[in-house]
Amino acid sequence: MNTSVLSSDGWLTDVEQMTSASWLQTGTPGGRAGAPRTRLSLSARSNMTDFWKEHSKAATVEEMMLDTRAKELTLQELPEILSMLPCLDGLRMLELGAGIGRYTSHLLTKASHVTAVDFMESFVEKNRENNGHHSNATFIQADVTKLDLPQNSIDFIFSNWLLMYLSDEELKAFMKSMLGWLPPGDSKRDFNPTYYRTEAQYSHIVSSVQMEEPEGGQMFGFDIVLKKKVHAYVEMKNNANQICWLLEKSPRSSSTESKFSNFQQFLDNQQYTNRGILRYEKIFGAGYISTGGPSTTKEFVDRLNLKPGQKVLDVGCGIGGGDFYMAKTFGVEVLGLDLSENVVEIAMERAISEKLPSVQFEVADATRRSFPEGSFDVIYSRDTILHIEDKLALFKRFHSWLKPGGKLLISDYCSGEKPWTPVFEAYVQQRGYVLYTPAQYGTFLQEAGFCNVLAEDRTAQFIQVIKTELQKAELIKEEFIEEFSEEDYFAIVNGWKDKLERSNSGDQRWGLFYATRD
Repeated sequence: MNTSVLSSDGWLTDVEQMTSASWLQTGTPGGRAGAPRTRLSLSARSNMTDFWKEHSKAATVEEMMLDTRAKELTLQELPEILSMLPCLDGLRMLELGAGIGRYTSHLLTKASHVTAVDFMESFVEKNRENNGHHSNATFIQADVTKLDLPQNSIDFIFSNWLLMYLSDEELKAFMKSMLGWLPPGDSKRDFNPTYYRTEAQYSHIVSSVQMEEPEGGQMFGFDIVLKKKVHAYVEMKNNANQICWLLEKSPRSSSTESKFSNFQQFLDNQQYTNRGILRYEKIFGAGYISTGGPSTTKEFVDRLNLKPGQKVLDVGCGIGGGDFYMAKTFGVEVLGLDLSENVVEIAMERAISEKLPSVQFEVADATRRSFPEGSFDVIYSRDTILHIEDKLALFKRFHSWLKPGGKLLISDYCSGEKPWTPVFEAYVQQRGYVLYTPAQYGTFLQEAGFCNVLAEDRTAQFIQVIKTELQKAELIKEEFIEEFSEEDYFAIVNGWKDKLERSNSGDQRWGLFYATRD
């Protein structure tokens, strides 16, 4: 069984939530109190207890959230958070920081059993009063740092406004506990018990924590399924620091050969470092890190006949240039997904400067992300799916996410017929690509249920684009070297020449694919 944790947490005002096949955390990065504290003394724990005793006397939602607009926020935040949950049917659920049951009443209708835990007795009793009539509920008053549960006893963990009250050491220990439990404000306050962290600090902790299963010795850690801003806080409070993480407990390789624990770490630390992204953008064009930049984007998007108000999903959005183009030109709403935290961070910064609320971004794994059927009018993807092994399964997901009559447009790296040259074999293996011929790609789309499938071999266009980009690189050589370095310049130029050679040999192909859902 997959296991998840949904958690929302943060630093100005934060939230957290958890599950069992994934862990979604919503919260805020950074910190108004300076550097995050790393240890929590006994006196600090005592002060925190006193603080919450003072703010839990009436056990109201305003006290629990430390926000006078709590009811209004809940109306928008609650459905947004709940929409990120996977199917909970039959799952044993642990709700941490349950408070007075803001989420408990909803979770009890979805999961087979919910164990609701909170630090404050008054909140627990209010939750029991509100939800105790459910036969599938257990209510516990406990400090989560001391919570002891059997191994593999929980399918899904959901936490709310909790992690920011744990020190770094407590958080790391707590996350290890969670891995074991899961199966293979407005008013002034003199005392502030929160631990504010940046997104990067949370992501580092998430990616670094691992545990070994007692039986079999398999190592496990958390993979990021999605990370996004809580839009309710952006709209109501102009607070873009409320971030959600949905994490999945996943096996880790015991091999010492790889320095990266998962594919996302490879992307952010090797292929899409911040410097690498900006190098690509210098060649592809402002806002783009995919073939042809704005020229191919305009050509391909124009085939979609977009209409104002339509919803577009961009899988592998990069730094958002195509999404901004679609939103500005056609008045559509765009959700961009990318597995690289580095590119999404840049895209989010650009979205703020562009003042385009109709464009949102998530760090997300499209093979694990879920959306209700018929959520989008268009799914768009540029040179991304080459990383994904089971393309047929992904295309079936795309098919379900599209509305009837919805359109799909993909460009992607492809290959010629095998056997390939040894040089191309080595290149594909080194990059971890999974490549098919354009015709095979089109067959996958048909098998996934799409109709009107067009599978076009655009390798000739790809070659011409590469030549044009090499000419551009020559024209801006001095500027490029001044901005980056001579080593960076030749890394880009030689990389483009290698692409040209692979394409001319027939090994590397480029495909454009269009399809619709009945």
